[in-house]
Amino acid sequence: MLVVNHWNITYGVIDTPLNDGKIYPTLFRIIPGDRACYATIFKLLQHFGWNWVGIFSSDDGSGDEESQKLSNMMSQHGICTEYIIPLIENIENDIQKLKIVSKSTSKVIIVCGPYTDRLHQFASRIRSVIETITFIFPPLWSKITTQYRSDVTIINHSFLFLWPPKFKLEKNIYDYSMFPKLLHDPILEDISIFLFKCLSPNKYTNNVFKKIFNHSYKPCYNSTDWTYSLASDTTIPFFAYLAVYMLARALRDVYEMTFKSKLHGFRNKLHKYVRTIKVTGGTEMSFNEKKEISTDLLLTSMFYCNKTHFVRYTISTLPFPDYVPETFPNMSIPNYWKTGKAPVSRCSDPCLPGSRKKFGSSIHKCCYECVPCPEGEISNISDSENCVKCPDDEWPNEKKDRCVSKLVEFLSYTDDTIVAVISAVSLLCCLLTGLILGLFIHYRDTPIVKANNRNLSYLLLVSIMLSFLCVFLFLGHPVDITCVLRVTSFGVIFSVAVSSLLAKSIMVCIAFKATKPGSPWRKWMGTKLPNFIICVFSLVQVIICVSWLSISPPFQDQDTHSYPGKIIIQCNEGSVIGFYSVLGYMGLLAAVSFIIAFLARTLPDSFNEAKYITFSMLVFCSVWIAMIPAYLSTRGKYMVAVEVFSIMASSTGVLGCIFFHKCYKIMFRPDLNVKIVIH
Repeated sequence: MLVVNHWNITYGVIDTPLNDGKIYPTLFRIIPGDRACYATIFKLLQHFGWNWVGIFSSDDGSGDEESQKLSNMMSQHGICTEYIIPLIENIENDIQKLKIVSKSTSKVIIVCGPYTDRLHQFASRIRSVIETITFIFPPLWSKITTQYRSDVTIINHSFLFLWPPKFKLEKNIYDYSMFPKLLHDPILEDISIFLFKCLSPNKYTNNVFKKIFNHSYKPCYNSTDWTYSLASDTTIPFFAYLAVYMLARALRDVYEMTFKSKLHGFRNKLHKYVRTIKVTGGTEMSFNEKKEISTDLLLTSMFYCNKTHFVRYTISTLPFPDYVPETFPNMSIPNYWKTGKAPVSRCSDPCLPGSRKKFGSSIHKCCYECVPCPEGEISNISDSENCVKCPDDEWPNEKKDRCVSKLVEFLSYTDDTIVAVISAVSLLCCLLTGLILGLFIHYRDTPIVKANNRNLSYLLLVSIMLSFLCVFLFLGHPVDITCVLRVTSFGVIFSVAVSSLLAKSIMVCIAFKATKPGSPWRKWMGTKLPNFIICVFSLVQVIICVSWLSISPPFQDQDTHSYPGKIIIQCNEGSVIGFYSVLGYMGLLAAVSFIIAFLARTLPDSFNEAKYITFSMLVFCSVWIAMIPAYLSTRGKYMVAVEVFSIMASSTGVLGCIFFHKCYKIMFRPDLNVKIVIH
């Protein structure tokens, strides 16, 4: 560090507190801060999916502080630190640290702080473990490539950040400026012996170093032997040279501007001139707004084959805290890795799409279990922390990694076989009812047809025909109009049919009472009373339906929640009260008809229909009572199928109980189709 009147230029210090420009307003740094290197490390780790790493820090305060800062910053990028081990020489602590590294599952170690020989001493004691570990070294560790040539196990296939070649002194600078001093300066003699194993002119000094360090030394009277190594393997000399050069340039400029005058505001003037100095030596260099030299970094993969061999990948990395390189070159070639493929350094296996992370008791967010996404949710990326719910009209596919359109469900004419069956049966029943109606019209003058008002029989048959046809309102894709006509049509039609049966039952009772001489019931005989009964009781159902449609009519609805993966196209009743009022009134009519017919079943009449009406109402009520729980327990097209079955079953029951035996007598037993007078 160069200091002039409390004004500083550093060439090898990157301590974090020095970033504060308010505390150190006149501090300039030749070496950029650690922000650029950190940003690239984060991207490198994410590129290979490494989120579980260890940290080695050098044995000084800057290494400890840097490792803590790096660990905190990595946690913000989803990268966890399994351990932080300071490389301090302590036998007792070393044993514990060795156990930690030996048992660890992380396969990547980031080295922080300035260079120290302690790494080699520490790693050599767990060589078998280190052989599977990939190291990431900062630029200050550039000399490791020469210091570890005799033992490449530690750094082989590891990464090293280097300053670009422009930050290296030319060899002739050493030759002409420093080497002559080596012959006359005892300090430089000792440095040359200690660092470069070079013999000095002083034989006594050479012998002392041989005894102390037990090394073999060689003559280095020619500067080429030792300056080449220094100039090619480290950038620190250049930074020191550049710091001195830029300071000298600034001092010269200040001196020229203040020549023959007092140096007022010397420090501020020096600050100004250092900021504006530009060094040109192939590449222009100057201080940026952060008072640092902007530069790129070279990311080097250290791969050894017989001799030191570098495979270099240059990544443009500016020293700004928010800059992160977007991509890395392809480094999937097996020879670049110790095990033939990129190492896996994770606390947990990545969660595949379709699953999410489930964090347990571990304090690290990188340690988790993978659980499938809940029903109705997906995850389409690896290591997702949360699953995303699909829209209402979509559903997860089998792998739960994307949403697909839900199946649309309704009683379709093209996709459901049951619809074809229902349609065929309904048409056959309608046709059969029409044949019976034609038969009754053809034999309208026979006693069995005239009994109990043949007009009521015609109306009942027409109602039954319409009930079979209204089944088609329940089939196919429902729309608002069919939803409105569904329940209201079969409710009114069935009310007319049941009112006809009620009128028949009442007319049986009146006919029996009218047979007595002078009975006042004779005046009720005829067509007026049954017509009045049908109109009144049917009108009540019409009023209920109109009220329902006026307040809250049925409408088409999409049920997206009842069945997973399906959208049920159905009719929403609108008003539940209106729906059950229609069914309730229809059931009330059927119950009254059943009671009256049951009471009149034993009346003496050759064509007494009361007992047949009793059976028909028993079938009718049984079908609709059984329909209610089945209707409430189903959803979608099965609910509609229950309604259709109830309509067809009840209509068929009435048709069979009331008319089949009459048709049999008309067609096959004409001898029974005669009026018998009972006295």
